Amino acid sequence: MMSNLQAIPSVDHLLQTQKAADLIAEYGRPLTLNALRLVLDGVRTRLKTDTQSNAPGNDLILAEAESQVMAWVKPTLQPVINATGVILHTNLGRAPLSKAAVAAMTDVALNYSNLEFDLSSGKRGSRLLHAESVLQKLLDVEAALVVNNNASAVLLVLSALASKKRVIIARSQLVEIGGGFRVPDVMKQSGARLVEVGTTNKVRLSDYEAEFPGSVLVMRAHRSNFKMIGFTEEPELKDIAAAAHEAGVVVVDDLGSGSLLDTSKYGIAHEPTVQESLAAGVDVVCFSGDKLLGGPQAGLIVGRAGLIDKIRKHPLARAVRSDKTSLAGITATLLHYLKDEAEGEIPIWRMISLPLEEVESRARKWAEELGAGSVVASEATVGGGSLPGETFPSHVLELSVKSPDKYLKKLREQNPPVIARTGNDKVLLDPRTVLPEQDPSLLSILHSLSSELK
Repeated sequence: MMSNLQAIPSVDHLLQTQKAADLIAEYGRPLTLNALRLVLDGVRTRLKTDTQSNAPGNDLILAEAESQVMAWVKPTLQPVINATGVILHTNLGRAPLSKAAVAAMTDVALNYSNLEFDLSSGKRGSRLLHAESVLQKLLDVEAALVVNNNASAVLLVLSALASKKRVIIARSQLVEIGGGFRVPDVMKQSGARLVEVGTTNKVRLSDYEAEFPGSVLVMRAHRSNFKMIGFTEEPELKDIAAAAHEAGVVVVDDLGSGSLLDTSKYGIAHEPTVQESLAAGVDVVCFSGDKLLGGPQAGLIVGRAGLIDKIRKHPLARAVRSDKTSLAGITATLLHYLKDEAEGEIPIWRMISLPLEEVESRARKWAEELGAGSVVASEATVGGGSLPGETFPSHVLELSVKSPDKYLKKLREQNPPVIARTGNDKVLLDPRTVLPEQDPSLLSILHSLSSELK
């Protein structure tokens, strides 16, 4: 055993090799040293345990060190191919961005920008103004503000407008959405005094009106991925707003997904739009940037100038403010709507609006190039807390494999990873959510796993 241990090369000896020099050039000396020491410690431990083994040579030690360094520097966040048919897949990062949004974010990231600099006066400016002019023009609102996500938008609005004051909300809207986010918890965190009205399934306008005295705000919350059916009743938003305004109470709508287009024109159920909330007389509307808007993560707050100004001046606004890249991406995304090109330029709207025959045609091309599988009718879904339970027609490539679970795992281990789903003990890949430029990579991966097919 002693001779084996003595045969282990030293770190200094290994550092003299060309392979070590290459590792240092690519990964740096500290990381290379750490990897070599870790591998050598492992070798010593193995030789002490297994006295019959021989010390590995330089090449093997350096190869292990390289594998270790590569594992350390490999990003945990990486692009994947979404073949699930879920367009706004929260676990997969929700909305992929348009090319214009990516270009705008890259431009301000690579350079200095006028984030908080007034180019006209040459003095300090405000980051809070960016994107506001586009939102004013697009939605015909008096003022707007962008923060880092919709949860913080709701928290900021309630903190600024209703801290230590009564806020009315229907019991049917006190929901928990993804990640343990609970509407009542956020409301309480703001300091607002929660006033629940109605029952779980039935809320009437009279329930709201009974609590207006002494209250400063009514909030409506989008139920996200929760849907109520059957024996239910809720008043129209316009009726709530009219009654609240008569009583001097502010109305806030947490719209969640933030759609600016009518989803019903694409053969799926109608998702409430920001324009509809504003038309109903809502004073302040909050919505997400990375859901049906199709942009980067952000929370958008639009509405009456006096209320937005109060929200903007609250100390919490600085803590939840949006960074320069998100502001650039949101502005570029909003411009697609302003120029009436969202359906063609924003990826999620291209997916939603993609004709069924084109989805089927693409799936058939996959099957032909792969020389395996069959194309079958299926269903896609919007996801991201929008339109819960609603699906719309799609077509998938169906593969018969030896073990669906093992095959899905192998797909996830590829570069890039492929995320698919199963159905009837088959692997299903939906072209609707695969970006066209990802087709070559996907087909190459499927070819490499052809031995797994039945």
